[in-house]
Amino acid sequence: MKVEKVTLQGRRVRLEPLSTWHLPGLKEAIEDGHLWDIPVTFVPPPEGLDKFFEDAECAFDAGRELTFATLDAGSGRVVGSTRFRCIEAGHRRAEIGFTFLAASSQRTHVNTEAKYLMLCHALEVWGCNRIELLTDERNIKSRAAIQRIGAREEGILRSHMVMRDGFIRNSVMYSVVAAQWPEVKAGLQAKMKWVL
Repeated sequence: MKVEKVTLQGRRVRLEPLSTWHLPGLKEAIEDGHLWDIPVTFVPPPEGLDKFFEDAECAFDAGRELTFATLDAGSGRVVGSTRFRCIEAGHRRAEIGFTFLAASSQRTHVNTEAKYLMLCHALEVWGCNRIELLTDERNIKSRAAIQRIGAREEGILRSHMVMRDGFIRNSVMYSVVAAQWPEVKAGLQAKMKWVL
């Protein structure tokens, strides 16, 4: 598992390693829906994007995370961000998380294709055995989106995280493992209405 900054290119979505030039577009994306006000997420406020970028760079330098800007491939517009996190090369596992999309890009092709690109990279390039996805137990939209991509629910991590407002959340754990990847991949390709 060699974690390098790489662009993941799809037909309608492009994931580019987050850089400072993405931040103005990311600001517009999070303002579309006031995403930082949603209590079940950790979306940074517009004035917190410099720290968001610095934290992402530190985590990459430590070999623990790889953060992307999510772009509409046709227009080049930044519509959100996502990342590989909790990377454990020795155990060949990682988490896909800290994902957020502009309200106008939610429930569209964007999340499906972005997750497809990330799962392909993690399971086929890195050779991961397991990819994890976690979300707040209360985040019904996120849970539905994770289930739509074919991840399997594994259980609840009780009192798992402290949210910005001090709420102690339970996290729902989902995963895609290498053995189920061919089935999940076919399902995602069918959802995207194209086959590689």
